[in-house]
Amino acid sequence: MTEQQLIKGCVRQEHVAQKSVFDLYAKRMMGVCLRYARNEVDAEEILIEAFCKVFEKIHQFKHEGSFEGWIRKIVVNVALKKYSLIRFTYEKSFNDEANYEENYFQEEDSLSALGEKEILNLINNLPDGYRLIFNLYVIEGYKHDEIAELLKINSGTSRSQLAKARNMLQRQILSINKEVVR
Repeated sequence: MTEQQLIKGCVRQEHVAQKSVFDLYAKRMMGVCLRYARNEVDAEEILIEAFCKVFEKIHQFKHEGSFEGWIRKIVVNVALKKYSLIRFTYEKSFNDEANYEENYFQEEDSLSALGEKEILNLINNLPDGYRLIFNLYVIEGYKHDEIAELLKINSGTSRSQLAKARNMLQRQILSINKEVVR
């Protein structure tokens, strides 16, 4: 079946089409879920809830842009909804004098020495607000103004949360490297 046929089948609520869409996109969307979730169980819950929304709202897909991108947006929105964003405005940085300018990892060699799973684990260990902003900005490619609108915060909060997330990740990477050197 083509993507168009699958979408039409899903609009008609055909279970075979829904299963095919799930089978086609679930693995990639699980990767998105894992970046936002605290653990694998939460990621699975996000994935299931997101696909329920996909099938509920599939008639709203306007065929503008990719179908996968449309699904990804739903997955991200479900993940954001799962983690109440009110609390991240109260999270404290380990470095209260963090530079709120966008600074990048200074130890590229440290980062390149880590595997994908290790990096994902480091991101997953960030506090919820840091992790959400980091994922939206760095992974999904949203701008701070877009994040602010999406999360109903000001863009300065988005910038500061990103800077704090990067600082925390940098400290974690440096800590891992010090352990490896020992």
